[in-house]
Amino acid sequence: MKRRWKSLLLAWNWVLLSLGTSILIILTQPISPVPAQEPPAIEATKKPSEPEKPANTPETTEKKPSEPEATDKKPSDVAEPPPTPEELARRQKLMEGDKLYLAGNLPEAEKMYRLAKAPFTTKLKNQQRKPAIIDPAQLSPAGKVYWREAEAGIASKLQTRTLVPLQLLVEQVPEFIPGHIKYAEILKQYNDEKKALAVLDRAATLYPNQPDLIKARVAALADAKKWMEASLAARQFAILNSNDPQAAEFKKLADDNLKRYKSHIRAEVRGNTIANIITGALGYAVTGSLLGPFSALDSTIMLLQGEGSVGESVAKQAKKQLKLINDETVVKYVDEIGQKLVKVSGREEFKYEFFVIPLEDLNAFALPGGKIFINAGAIVKANSEAELAGLIGHELSHVVLSHGFQLVTQGNLISNVTQYLPLGGTIGQLFGLSYSRDMERQADTLGTRLIATSGYASDGLRNLMATLEKQQKNAPPTWLSSHPGGSERVSYLESLISDTGYNRYAYEGVGRHQEIKERVKQLLKEKKEREERKKKPNDESKK
Repeated sequence: MKRRWKSLLLAWNWVLLSLGTSILIILTQPISPVPAQEPPAIEATKKPSEPEKPANTPETTEKKPSEPEATDKKPSDVAEPPPTPEELARRQKLMEGDKLYLAGNLPEAEKMYRLAKAPFTTKLKNQQRKPAIIDPAQLSPAGKVYWREAEAGIASKLQTRTLVPLQLLVEQVPEFIPGHIKYAEILKQYNDEKKALAVLDRAATLYPNQPDLIKARVAALADAKKWMEASLAARQFAILNSNDPQAAEFKKLADDNLKRYKSHIRAEVRGNTIANIITGALGYAVTGSLLGPFSALDSTIMLLQGEGSVGESVAKQAKKQLKLINDETVVKYVDEIGQKLVKVSGREEFKYEFFVIPLEDLNAFALPGGKIFINAGAIVKANSEAELAGLIGHELSHVVLSHGFQLVTQGNLISNVTQYLPLGGTIGQLFGLSYSRDMERQADTLGTRLIATSGYASDGLRNLMATLEKQQKNAPPTWLSSHPGGSERVSYLESLISDTGYNRYAYEGVGRHQEIKERVKQLLKEKKEREERKKKPNDESKK
């Protein structure tokens, strides 16, 4: 009995101590956003003698912990079928297109790319896009009727008479920008915020350079408490339309919504602080170990410090467990692609770093705060620089959209509670690291936009998915096993590229990528030979 009372007394002391510490932490945390950091120098220029960059651990990667290790590689991840004569001929045409593209002869480059690329497999509507219309006087006779009927419905406050003509207007005259804005406004008025946002999303996809339309979408996203997406939408307009008179206004919108997002995250983390203290105290009372309480407090402190701190902390842990490829040519190649995409990502406050792991399976993952890791197998599986850029762009988008940090924040309490249960740690990890389908779709959408904006062929990610779909046979590659894949994803990406008018006949980077690809193959071969030599004496000693 005395022992039990002693444990309860100590637990109560822990609650008071943790509460006081947490209040101090909360009060001393800066409210304003962390100043933006300059993009890092290219790490590939480091000499082999310099310290290795940190890699990632399975516990906090943005892939599920159950992913196979290098020793569990599936045949589809390792074997690369030799190219057919047709594929070699196609590769040669793409390389000729790249030469013309780099020489500035874009029309001839596009002709060569078109010869090399087959049409999309998805049946698409005629995507001939008409110039945007702002003035109702420029509407067709039918369009003027719809607009006039909608205005009459608004004046008489009749829901059906307003919504029906507006729906017909945006469907039949999608180039009329005020129609989309008004339709979304009325939908919101009648409490259909979800459909209103969908209308603006589609319109912004068709006409991404219309300031009034983007402004309406930013406002709708903010009203839906999607502040990070609102910030990104505004910042991307400011970046991609720097000469627009309203560019400065959009940058301010981006900053304001980013502040709101950070404030929301800090409030959520602070809300978890008290719960973490209680679970830590209960854990001590149940187990008699201080490991749980201090783990709960440490994770809360780390979350309060922000995304960059989470990524840095995990990277330091990972440095002890994973080796990195430090070949200057390979690492510089990956970093150059990554930093190119970062410039148009719309988020500058992180220190972005890109690393290559000497594993043969096709995989990639990102940490909150801009630490992105690419398996060497991803370079080998990709057929061009544009395809590798598509993969990097997808992972970069998870960082830019704060997907990982959102999940870490939401899963923090669950992880601290489940650590006291059998297999609880794994349960907590799975809860916190599973991307939703919406998150994956957002990463695909933004990733494709990033590579298109950076001058790469916009179908880079789509082509990588199509290649993997052909190769997977009985079992999907590792990256696809933790991401939605298959023909459905290829079709979605084809529709996205066609609907937005992104250029798939731009730079592929086949020749350069083939050189890096052969270099990576040799590095993996040498690594395997070293491992076999180390293993051989041990095997002989056992005989």
